[in-house]
Amino acid sequence: MDAQKVTLRKMTPSEYDVATERREAETARELGRFMPQELARERARQGTAQFLPDGLETAGHHLVAAENGSGQVVGNAWIGPDPRQASDTTSSAWLYDINVFAPFQRRGYGSAILAAAEELVAREGKTSLNLNVFGDNEAAIAMYQRNGYDVSSMYLSKSVQR
Repeated sequence: MDAQKVTLRKMTPSEYDVATERREAETARELGRFMPQELARERARQGTAQFLPDGLETAGHHLVAAENGSGQVVGNAWIGPDPRQASDTTSSAWLYDINVFAPFQRRGYGSAILAAAEELVAREGKTSLNLNVFGDNEAAIAMYQRNGYDVSSMYLSKSVQR
């Protein structure tokens, strides 16, 4: 398979709304494994409010759509400041979300969006791009590893409820 290429552009307001709805639903679904579903939905909404207080116009954040060479939107991403570091001292960026739309999955577009995100943050003078991935998301983990990402920390959990 030839390597895919994408161009990143700022999301439209409607694309942002759809992406936010999908991201919050996915986050709530994952958090719902550890807490009641209503609390999980509220936590997902709180995360958006905390990290994107001005939505699409939040300073320092890139909410982007990815277009292939034919102009088709194949996915999107949210790239911003590394939340683990003070914003005025960080040399790293954070990939908060990456999404490849279903018709384009397993065709190299995840790697293409990742490469375009890396180029974007490098142009801004950042020296690394970091992210979190759920431990059971084997396809995403494999993609990140194919693209040179290494595990830098690991958070483990075990339910002890009786």
